[in-house]
Amino acid sequence: MLYESLSAEGGRHAVLSLENVSPHLRDATIATEDRNFYQHPGVDLWGIARAFWINLRGGEVLAGGSTITQQVARTLLFSVEERFENTIRRKLRESVLAWQLTRRYSKDEILALYLNQSYYGGLSYGVEAAAQTYFGKPAAELDLAESALLAGLPQAPSLYNPFLNPETAQERQKVVLGLMEKAGFITAQERELAEGEPLIFSTAPYPMEAPHFVLWVRAQLDSLLTPEELASSIIVRTTLDLNWQHHAERAINQHLETIQKDMSGLGHNVHNAALAAIDTHTGAIRAMVGSPDYFAEDISGAVNMTLAPRQPGSALKPLIYAAAFDPAQANPWTAATMILDVPRNFALHDGKSYAPKNYDNRFHG
Repeated sequence: MLYESLSAEGGRHAVLSLENVSPHLRDATIATEDRNFYQHPGVDLWGIARAFWINLRGGEVLAGGSTITQQVARTLLFSVEERFENTIRRKLRESVLAWQLTRRYSKDEILALYLNQSYYGGLSYGVEAAAQTYFGKPAAELDLAESALLAGLPQAPSLYNPFLNPETAQERQKVVLGLMEKAGFITAQERELAEGEPLIFSTAPYPMEAPHFVLWVRAQLDSLLTPEELASSIIVRTTLDLNWQHHAERAINQHLETIQKDMSGLGHNVHNAALAAIDTHTGAIRAMVGSPDYFAEDISGAVNMTLAPRQPGSALKPLIYAAAFDPAQANPWTAATMILDVPRNFALHDGKSYAPKNYDNRFHG
């Protein structure tokens, strides 16, 4: 299996009951997102009043004040466009829906909804997927330090992603631990111990074989299937051969290592490469390596260089010259045709002109 995608957004997603979530993570989430979660009726009136005053002074929505229940209502009941509207009307509708959710569901059910549908970065939706992505363990086994880090991610998943920004993620973790102490969930000693605990992250951000190929296939599915079909349980069988893929990945890295050094030991400053292996009889893609490392930001590794548009350059010249020799033309060229290498101007349809030049900016007669 190349990849398992269990959400319409294209990421991993596993639904858990609240009993299967670490108590530390539940407490960290409440302390961070909604300290009075178990006391208010879905809407924190003091929080809204504070946010309303800030927004009134600024003339726009500058502060949120959204409770966990409001965030659940926004994600589940609003369209994508509505979720990002910074209007008082949206906040009022969100508050009404949150109040209705509280009347229908228990607090634990609402908290479970939040934990299961929040985005934690790394293509991980829900705490179970996040726990597996970042720590390689179930959400039930997360300790205090790990829980504090995950609870801080939903506010800005990319900014606080520990794989991309480890120092920023650690600072956010400390903020969450401080909020937990302030809310009475942990003691000062527990906070200090958690802050000093070295975190051991999963070896890969998320399990995916041939990531460039997988995401290319996903893009094809988006254009071929309806949203309802994408949300259903489907198995996609591809033409990729994992043995070919692994050979291609090794070949790319070995080739880069070889050309990085010449006989004098000097580097060539070459860090990126791509490879696509295609069955010429069927056109099937057997291997696709878009870069040596999908997760390497310094080379924009997530960009699939096998699909990136390129300037054709001189590769077009044989085709153009072949057209000039076509005997069906009014005055076809022959081997004896002389071509002058002199400055020329060609009129374009928009009234402008095009004056081609040689690579060395010289003309040779």
